[in-house]
Amino acid sequence: MTNPTELIKGFHRFRERHFTDDDALYRQLVEEGQTPRILVVACCDSRVDPALVLDCAPGDLFVIRNVANLVPPDENRIGGRHGTSAALEYGVKTLCVEHVVVLGHAQCGGIQALMNGSAAIDGQESFISSWMRLAEQARTKVLQEMPDASKHELERACEQQAILSSLDNLMSFDWIRERVEDGRLKLHGWYFDIEHGQLLQYEADNCRFNAM
Repeated sequence: MTNPTELIKGFHRFRERHFTDDDALYRQLVEEGQTPRILVVACCDSRVDPALVLDCAPGDLFVIRNVANLVPPDENRIGGRHGTSAALEYGVKTLCVEHVVVLGHAQCGGIQALMNGSAAIDGQESFISSWMRLAEQARTKVLQEMPDASKHELERACEQQAILSSLDNLMSFDWIRERVEDGRLKLHGWYFDIEHGQLLQYEADNCRFNAM
């Protein structure tokens, strides 16, 4: 897709597939509303569309996308703009999803900016630099534990560590923590390795991301 005209053509193909008399999917979604069982926190990166990567149909996923798939901690609701937190609240408390997946990925531009110290623009505070401070703890941990690693190794490690930081931040919301503790909700950390076409899952038993 290179221009809006191509997008419009794409919409017409989509409409032909899903809004014909013999396709009941959207008719059902309209009549019954959305009932996804899985919420995915994913990156804005154009290469990492969760519905495409995970081969899902419309209505399967409730998706939150932001720079570097970060989850902020529970914090003061007065002031600020809490789009990710608001979407989490809706997915968990209203839609009653049963799983939350934090889906990170290789070659993440947000993490690269964080590791390079280039998230600020022209030396000034930017929206990106402010947002990426959420992953500063992940950056510090990786630099301390891997002082001799290559740039590529550090970025990959930080991409994965940021997923773990987001999982920790999810547990700072009492309405998430309560559901996890009583078994109504499960949290997952996944990593899409674009370079090798693999999906890795964090396994707490051995503290590693392993291929699924």
